[in-house]
Amino acid sequence: MSLFQIAWANLRSNPLSTFLSVLLLSLGVATILFVLEVSKQLTDGLGKDIRGIDMVVGAKGSPLQLILSAVYQMDNPTGNIPLEEAEKLSKHPLVKSSIPLAYGDSYKGFRIVGTDSSYIEHYEGVFNDGAVWQKDLEVVVGYKVATELSLVVGSHFHGSHGFDDHGHVHEEDAYQVSGVLEPTGSVIDRLILSNVSSVWGIHGNHEDDSEETPKEITAMLIKYKSPMAMMQLPRLVNQRTSMQAALPAIEINRLYGLLGAGFQTVQIIGLVMLIVSAISVFISLLSSLKERRFELALLRSLGGSPVQISSLLIFESLILCLIGWFVGVLFSKGAIWLAANYSNQEIGFSISNSVLNTNDMLMLGVAMLIGLLASILPAVQAYGTNISKTLRSD
Repeated sequence: MSLFQIAWANLRSNPLSTFLSVLLLSLGVATILFVLEVSKQLTDGLGKDIRGIDMVVGAKGSPLQLILSAVYQMDNPTGNIPLEEAEKLSKHPLVKSSIPLAYGDSYKGFRIVGTDSSYIEHYEGVFNDGAVWQKDLEVVVGYKVATELSLVVGSHFHGSHGFDDHGHVHEEDAYQVSGVLEPTGSVIDRLILSNVSSVWGIHGNHEDDSEETPKEITAMLIKYKSPMAMMQLPRLVNQRTSMQAALPAIEINRLYGLLGAGFQTVQIIGLVMLIVSAISVFISLLSSLKERRFELALLRSLGGSPVQISSLLIFESLILCLIGWFVGVLFSKGAIWLAANYSNQEIGFSISNSVLNTNDMLMLGVAMLIGLLASILPAVQAYGTNISKTLRSD
C-alpha cells in the first residue's frame, strides 16, 4: 500500500474532523474567489461602458445618478434638459462629438432609448441582421434583448411608460424591429434603440398639444476635442446653464471606492476563514498524531523511514487542502452562476461564469501552502518518534 493510500484511509477514518477542515477551507477559498472574479468583471464592465465618454450632461441633481442613468442605464434619470441648450453646447469649439439620449419607456424591463446611429458606432455595434432605423418607430435591439425576448427583424411590440412592466402601455403606437446587433459586452446589449423623434412622438400622443412646448432630451454624452475642455466645459455647464455636467471618470472612481470597501471586507472574511482552516488542519493532524503513535511506531518497525512517516502526515494535509480547494472552486462557480442570473434580471451589469482561471490556480497554490505549513510541526514530531519507547508505552 502506498503512502497516498494510507493517508487517504486515515482521512476517511476521521470523517467529522475531515469534513470540518474541508468545509472551513472551501468556504474561505470560495469567498475570496467569488469576490475577486465579481470585482474584476464589474471593474472591466464599468471601464468598458465609459470608454470614450469624457462628460455627461443632464438635469441638475446627483452626478453619480446621472452617470448611472445615462451611461450604464441602471438608474432613474435626474430629469430632462432643453434640446436647444444641449445642441448649443454640442457646437462648442471644445466639443469633438456628442450623442443625444432620450428615454422614459421600456419593454418587458428593457429600456427604449432615443438616440442617433453614432451611439451604436461608439460601442462598436455590428448588425447580426437588418440595419439601423430609417423612420420613426423603427428600433434596433441589442443582443441580450433579442435573445431573451425572441425579437427578430420585423417583430412588433408596444412600449410601456417607465422602466418596469407596470407602466402605462402605449397601445396606439407599435415599434418595429429593423435590426438586431451582435453581442458587444457593453450597455447596448440590453437596450432597445430608436431615433429621438420616436420617443417624442410616443409621448406627444398623450400630452396637451394646445400650445407647443420646447423639445427636451434626457442627457447628452460628450467627447472632448482637447484636454483644455476638461478645465472649461464642466464649469461652463454648471455655472452658466440650467444643466449639470458630470465626469464619468471621477464619479466611477467614487463608485469604485464604495464598492471596494465592501469587497475588501468580504475578502478579509475569506482570509480569516483560510487562517482558521489552517489552524483546524494543524489541530486535526496533531490530534491524529497523538492517537496514532503506536501505528506510526509500528510502521517504523516494519521498515518505514522517518522521512516516509513525516511524508505520510504531509500527504494527509495536502490531500485535505486539495479537496478543500476543489470544493471551494465549485462553491465559487455556483455563487457566480447565481450572481450572473441575478445581475441579468435585476441590475444593469452582466456577470459571466467562467471555467478555471488564473485566480483559481493561484488559490490552489495558496491551499497547498496552507497544507504544507499546517503539517510541518506534526511531521517533525512524527520524524522524531522513538520506536521502542512508543511500543513499550502502548
